[in-house]
Amino acid sequence: MGMDNLVLYVATYDDDAVATDQYRSLKDAEASSDLEVVSSVVMRRGDDGRVAVDEHGTGQVAAGTWIGGAAGLVVGLFAPPLLAATAIGAGVGAISGAIAKKHDEKKVGLELEEYLPRGSSAIVAVLDDKYLDRIDAVLTKYAKKVDKAIDRDDYEALEKAISEGGDKIAKAIAS
Repeated sequence: MGMDNLVLYVATYDDDAVATDQYRSLKDAEASSDLEVVSSVVMRRGDDGRVAVDEHGTGQVAAGTWIGGAAGLVVGLFAPPLLAATAIGAGVGAISGAIAKKHDEKKVGLELEEYLPRGSSAIVAVLDDKYLDRIDAVLTKYAKKVDKAIDRDDYEALEKAISEGGDKIAKAIAS
């Protein structure tokens, strides 16, 4: 997959069950059609404001724990402060901080309150823009949707930092 035209895609749902069902539909479409997604997660924000990430449909990853590379990329691009709240944030703090600053300066970031308000869920995905029509055809039951171009340099820097940070965390856990 080319990396020149990446898009951050966010579909917000008022009902967690609908978001989960739509996520399964996205995974089914990836397996059976011409739709390639670099990475995707389901994020849930409770009424208390806490955010949980469902990484690749394998279970929730709570704040303060390690988020895997692909999920970390999605979370870091969507909301850099959320990535910093995880253990891997220690390894990528400077990068996620730089991306957060760039988001503020360029107004390219997404507002957490707008796209993941309390009591909602969101499917957050990174994909090439040539697949936008296909993901739109699969994810149809959202309350709100947005897609934004991603700076390739930000993506690659965050990918590298997460990889290096994840290795450090994995080694620390193993010792």
